[in-house]
Amino acid sequence: MPDRSAAATTPLRWWRSSLTLRVVTLATAGTLVAILVAGVFLLRSVTEGLVTRAQGSALTDANAALSQIEQALSSSRLEQLTSSEVVPRIAADAIPRGLVGQRYYTWIRTPLGAWLTQHQVDRRSIPDDLLAAVDAEPGEVHWQPTQVHYLDGSESAPGLAVGATVGGPTDQVKLRVYFVFPLTQEAQTLRVVQTALALSGTVVVIAMAVVAYAVARLTLRPIRVARQAAERLASGELTQPMPVRGTDDLARLAWSMNHMADQLQLRIGQLEELSRLQQRFVSDVSHELRTPLTTVRMAADMVYDSRHSLGEIEQRAVVLLRQELDRFEALLADLLEISRFDAGAAVLILDEADLVELVASEIETLAKLSRAAGAEVRFHHDDGPCLAQVDVRRVSRLVRNLLSNAIEHSEGRPIDVTVKADDAVVAIAVRDHGVGFSGDQAKHLFSRFWRADPARARHIGGTGLGLAISQEDVHLHRGSIHAWGRPSQGAQFRVTLPRRPDQVVVASPLPLVPLDAESKTPSASLAGSFDGRREVL
Repeated sequence: MPDRSAAATTPLRWWRSSLTLRVVTLATAGTLVAILVAGVFLLRSVTEGLVTRAQGSALTDANAALSQIEQALSSSRLEQLTSSEVVPRIAADAIPRGLVGQRYYTWIRTPLGAWLTQHQVDRRSIPDDLLAAVDAEPGEVHWQPTQVHYLDGSESAPGLAVGATVGGPTDQVKLRVYFVFPLTQEAQTLRVVQTALALSGTVVVIAMAVVAYAVARLTLRPIRVARQAAERLASGELTQPMPVRGTDDLARLAWSMNHMADQLQLRIGQLEELSRLQQRFVSDVSHELRTPLTTVRMAADMVYDSRHSLGEIEQRAVVLLRQELDRFEALLADLLEISRFDAGAAVLILDEADLVELVASEIETLAKLSRAAGAEVRFHHDDGPCLAQVDVRRVSRLVRNLLSNAIEHSEGRPIDVTVKADDAVVAIAVRDHGVGFSGDQAKHLFSRFWRADPARARHIGGTGLGLAISQEDVHLHRGSIHAWGRPSQGAQFRVTLPRRPDQVVVASPLPLVPLDAESKTPSASLAGSFDGRREVL
């Protein structure tokens, strides 16, 4: 069976997507409504005029006929009115003379109850209400609209029925006279007017639809061209200008779009040049610093090795010098790595590695730091190896950065590290129960040199580039990294990597929101995106 919902949404989709359709439809509908209102008003006016004129003419003719009948009865004797031979003559004499072109039908009811009629029309054409009104008010002329029914089988037509009582020389002689005036000519005139209005209205509506379509096409074509130009600008194609025709507002719009494209191209070129200069500066400075840093390192190592011959204050200064040199070397190495990412020179060296063993090795490397911070690192993984084709150096650095960040913000609470895999991907989650982060801080987590609390002292001495480098390493593996956090409830960073380079990361075997945090009421703060409890990335 056809999908009714899809069939119903197709016209709605056309209506929403086509501005031309909306303009033509609204213009046509407005014109149709205006024509209908004007047509109804005109038909009502014409109908009222025709009916009023026909009514006046009918009453005039009826009064003339009644006068002649009145005169005929006045000149007759009473015994003649009761004679069956005299009644036909009076009835024949009662038909008015000289009313050429007037067509109406007459019924006369004699005092004895007999009817004299012209037999072309059925007597049912006289409404019962008119008969009752004439009997109730014999001194008045009454009229009512009616439907004229012909005895020869012709189609009935609208008409007017007029009735009155005509008195003879005495009150005992009363004749009920009724006239039926067919309005056939008026009905034909009204049909002609209706046909003319319908045809002219149809022509006007069609003409308005054509004009609206032409105007919409003429007006919307430049807008469509501007939209296409804006889409090209959004996609980075700045070398295809809009055509400028004339000097109207649309031409000025095209000129403004072209000028904006030129300015954007100029600014982008300037920014690209500035970015290249910055990248070259960072790379050159980092490389140039390595030689004096090596010399300083050698001198510091010599002083550090002979620190026992120095005083207590000098020994402390030598230890601090060595620590800061270590930190400076780490910062320099991170700057060089960032410059490689910015220059697009970073490449993967893939090897088959057991991620469980790799993570365990990094946990062991940072065991001294975790013990000094009072944070117990708990490692959770499935039995057996978890093999994947990764760049071992980069993944090791990634795990080390996440662990260092967790130890830094753990507040002495336990840290949970979990490794889980399926057929396509492997996930690593690092969960701490420390300070956490808020929703406003979430969007800055992977920014370079950003700190959630600048006043907070560093215990490990990181460079501020660890998470930014980690994100670049994950993207280089075509994986994903997400973060969850709540203030004072800790944070969790989850990394999902494909087990082979040809696989795509679409889901993660580990949840982003920790299981121990799902029952708590405050809303989670997230960096990255995930689809609720469905781990679809």
